[in-house]
Amino acid sequence: MREEESEVHDSPTGWVAAHIRRYVAGEGSSGHLLYGKPTLLLTTRGRRSGMLRRTGLIYAEDAGNYVVVGSNGGSDQHPHWYLNLRADPRVRVQVIAERFVAVAREAEGEERTRLWEVMTAVFPQYESYRGKTGRRIPVVVLEPRRAAPE
Repeated sequence: MREEESEVHDSPTGWVAAHIRRYVAGEGSSGHLLYGKPTLLLTTRGRRSGMLRRTGLIYAEDAGNYVVVGSNGGSDQHPHWYLNLRADPRVRVQVIAERFVAVAREAEGEERTRLWEVMTAVFPQYESYRGKTGRRIPVVVLEPRRAAPE
């Protein structure tokens, strides 16, 4: 994923797009915290369009990885970014000013249970979202693929 930023299409949701613009313009200094919650920018490749799609997500860190939740506000539909990374798990991530490539995978079993608790501690509303939907809300681990120091 070496495409230029100009080729990235931001979320069509107004408040999310505004958050992304603030984040990018300030190198994360003015967008990293959203309502007191840490956020990152996630760029996936559209599973049908092939275009790069960017959104902002609440995250937690875990053992050098980043964890995000595909809650979609408790909707019965998975968020598009989650469907995209299932089709192509290679993603781009920005955390504050740091940009890197990562590989996404869905947490399962005991790891999922543990990380769900981590994420609900960061954003307790995830529990209410879980009660709104019959789908299993995905917990996604983003594993950075940083270049080794020379």
